[in-house]
Amino acid sequence: LVIENGGLPALISLVSYPDRKIQENTVTALLNLSIDETSKVLIAKGGALPLIIEVLRNGSVEGQENSAATLFSLSMVDENKAAIGVLGGIAPLVALLRDGTIRGKKDAATALFNLIMNHPNKFRAIEAGIVATLLKILGDKKLDMIDEALSIFLLLASHAGCRSEVGTTSFVEILVQITKEGTPKNKECALSVLLELGLHNNSLMVHALGLGLQEYLSDIAKTGTSRAQRKANSLIQLSRKCS
Repeated sequence: LVIENGGLPALISLVSYPDRKIQENTVTALLNLSIDETSKVLIAKGGALPLIIEVLRNGSVEGQENSAATLFSLSMVDENKAAIGVLGGIAPLVALLRDGTIRGKKDAATALFNLIMNHPNKFRAIEAGIVATLLKILGDKKLDMIDEALSIFLLLASHAGCRSEVGTTSFVEILVQITKEGTPKNKECALSVLLELGLHNNSLMVHALGLGLQEYLSDIAKTGTSRAQRKANSLIQLSRKCS
């Protein structure tokens, strides 16, 4: 009803209003409206994307967090994924992932995960420093964002052009450590990334095996989640080829 009665242009015009509280409330209203699938397209076509990205860059803390959540919702539409990248939305999301509050980091991670399903956005994220940011998140156990970080790493590792950025021996060492000490879900995610990297780089697989990966794989193949067991068994087969 809000959309049908002309509420959208009025809301979009308020996103750039020079009052941060109004910006926060307007972006939140757009977030709620964007839950409707048709509205996702209409909001983008109405010119909201660059205005939301500007709040993401320069708005209040809450405005930035709400903007990230709104971009996540809008990025469910493929054409919006591409548009957000072209309009410069990736770099401020990486900045929020690096410097934001815990809520801001989580909102940014969710949005980035969706957005980097678009291949050009993978490169934009790498240029914005996402790899170093994600590594820092992996090292901060208080954040409890290991699964989110590894899920993004998996998307990056699955693209040939990005694999060299994440396929380093130091990163493999972190993955093996998570495989040894992480939660069942952490281990599942770490094995997924290791398998993606190992399938394309034998030397990384050999390095992981030298760190004791084989022992951890045997254990996870018996006691891990069903997905982790599948990944562990695939890695065991791959390790035999490497050796």
